[in-house]
Amino acid sequence: MELFGTPLEAIYLYALIISGAVTIIYLFFGDVLSGLLDGIINPTLIFSFVTIFSAGGYLCELFTSFHSGLIAAFNAAVALILVTLLNVFVLIPISKAEESLVYRESDLRGRIGMVITTVPEDGYGEVLIESVSGRVSKPAISFKKKEIPNGKKVLIIDVVNGVLQVENYEETDNFF
Repeated sequence: MELFGTPLEAIYLYALIISGAVTIIYLFFGDVLSGLLDGIINPTLIFSFVTIFSAGGYLCELFTSFHSGLIAAFNAAVALILVTLLNVFVLIPISKAEESLVYRESDLRGRIGMVITTVPEDGYGEVLIESVSGRVSKPAISFKKKEIPNGKKVLIIDVVNGVLQVENYEETDNFF
């Protein structure tokens, strides 16, 4: 079958080559475009759809004898399913993973840490805080001006100029 006097195999092949080239350009200049298209569309999904659709269409036109309309409908459905899976299982988790690695010092208030360097009455010690994204050690001072020995659990009361203010953490079984 032909469209505008050009065989469909050629149209699919041209679309595949153009979408591949645009994908490579987007790879290098994506940060510029993401600011312009932020929240409107995701170019990665569009380029993926066109690439999968055109590659499948080219191969089906070349190796099968099905009607061109059926080939286009089938490849559109397959491309839509694959792009949806790509978005749900790859792109969304990756975008959330980047955000989860960042923390603010104010987020440390109320967290539990472990003293790795004794916190003296009037000096600095060091506290290790574990989280999903890894471990962070921060300098600490005693909130109540009492020595806190190495290995004790502490509660982070506040963060002032990057220094944790901590006190001994005592676990209780009472909830009320």
